[in-house]
Amino acid sequence: RAEPPEHPRLCGGQPRRELLLAWFAREQRDLPWRATKDAYAIWISEAMLQQTRVETVIDYWRRFMARFSDVRVLAAAHEADVLAQWSGLGYYRRARALHAAAKVIVERYSGEFPRDADAVRELPGVGPYTAGAVLSIAFDQAEALVDGNVVRVFSRWFAHDADYGATTAWAWEIARELVGSESGAGDWNQALMELGATLCTPREPACARCPVSMMCEAFARGVQHELPRAKQRPASIDVELLTVLVENGARVLLEQRPARGRMAGMWQLPTIEVVRDGRTAAQLFAAELPDALEIDAGESLATLRHSITCHRIRVSVVRGRLRAAVRAPFAWVERADIAALACTGMARKTLRACPRENALDRPAN
Repeated sequence: RAEPPEHPRLCGGQPRRELLLAWFAREQRDLPWRATKDAYAIWISEAMLQQTRVETVIDYWRRFMARFSDVRVLAAAHEADVLAQWSGLGYYRRARALHAAAKVIVERYSGEFPRDADAVRELPGVGPYTAGAVLSIAFDQAEALVDGNVVRVFSRWFAHDADYGATTAWAWEIARELVGSESGAGDWNQALMELGATLCTPREPACARCPVSMMCEAFARGVQHELPRAKQRPASIDVELLTVLVENGARVLLEQRPARGRMAGMWQLPTIEVVRDGRTAAQLFAAELPDALEIDAGESLATLRHSITCHRIRVSVVRGRLRAAVRAPFAWVERADIAALACTGMARKTLRACPRENALDRPAN
């Protein structure tokens, strides 16, 4: 079992707990999911918050809860509707896992979020972090959790100088030690994450405002900026895409992605990956999409940047004209209907960046 190092500044876990909880009660951000103890609402927020900024999640969470008010509504929904509400958050496997887990909760637990930790961890897409978050916050169970913020806080509190992977495993042991068996686990877990998100930040920790800096070993040694050791990130992969915007009055030509693979089944503007071999945009589309439709790629509209995991994507957008009939996997979609469609984030970003064309395009059919 991992033990905090012996140091006079670290003695007395209870004072640290009391100081941190008092700070959290005063200073916590006003987030909509903190106004409820409903396990379903908290579960949705935790799924959305993974790898996504809090500021982005707030509006998504509100819209999602308005559309899928409880687990039965979510379970009964079509996957396409769920993905449409999730569109723009990225990591769409999270939305698919939520949908699958909702069905399990309805079928196996009569629509009640399970309170048994093993049962929760068996739900699709639910790991130790999400299980700990929902069980502690919604039901005040003494379940630990560790995310990037908690790793950073513990690493600095105890001056744990190891690589990120080893530090994460160690942090889980510390989290289980410190969560305790008494009430208040939900507030304790949230306070840890709040401290990491607002004061004990990666680059410029605000130690002067930290309620427990006097008990922080890294602060005492002046090494708070060095911990935790940076996680090794995979090398960036540069990708260049060519996207065509084809309009017919209020309609936009969209392409549905294959049923398997990344962003499976979602809708995007017709898009191909660029190979620099001297061909024009029209020639590239003709070569890549010979059996689907012919596109006359026209004026350049925009150049966008987009990121997905380690992929750094440069998107060149051109105006297009059709020279053949539209058939699957392509379809005309009214602009007014796109908001309710499961579109990729890049498609929405492209449509926001590109002005509508006044003149009508005339498709061959």
